[in-house]
Amino acid sequence: MKNTIIITGGAQRVGLASALALHRSGYQVVITYRRYREKIKELQALGITCVQADFSQDEGILFFIEWVKQNVESLRAIIHNASDWKAESDEADTISLMNQMMQIHVQAPYQLNLALKNYFSQSSTGDIIHITDYTVEKGSEDHIAYCASKAALANLTLSFATKYAPTIKVNTIAPSLIIFNQGDTQAYKEETLSKSLFGIEPGTQEMVAAIEYILSSDYMTGRTLKLDGGRHLA
Repeated sequence: MKNTIIITGGAQRVGLASALALHRSGYQVVITYRRYREKIKELQALGITCVQADFSQDEGILFFIEWVKQNVESLRAIIHNASDWKAESDEADTISLMNQMMQIHVQAPYQLNLALKNYFSQSSTGDIIHITDYTVEKGSEDHIAYCASKAALANLTLSFATKYAPTIKVNTIAPSLIIFNQGDTQAYKEETLSKSLFGIEPGTQEMVAAIEYILSSDYMTGRTLKLDGGRHLA
């Protein structure tokens, strides 16, 4: 497969919307997923390649790297969207919690970026996009390990942008609320919406537009697009 875009965690929410949009734009799209979801059938029917890989385990990372080497001829972009959202209160074993957050949000992107560099076309600029979180600049008393790992991912952007310039641009997108989860209560929604100046649920298209902007840019690297509706000012 040539001109391929990899989206990790692409079977739901932002990853799913991005996979569909980039497929419509004519790219060969490969997504990874940890657990099977019904939308995978839809993606496969469209011709999007879906690969099961659990990035919470070293074996899952190494398996996917080898899969890419065997099946992909050249890369246009890697979008590191795979994520896990756990609070300290969810896990009695905080050592395992921190290890898992760092494994998924830092170890996996780090290893993929290093292992797959040579698969980017030398004739045109490629892209690596790290999806972090608004809380990187604020922290969270409830999701300490999560925020720390996302901050480490943001730092990878700086190092890889320097290392891979000018052939690969490396940037970050740091969203706040994009879409609510099923089951979120009305009270939670109202509280969350009140935290930004715009007070809206923007939807996945906001993230898709940010990804498309980065892909279209010839000049931006080592930077962060902050999609937070003015939350830092609210």
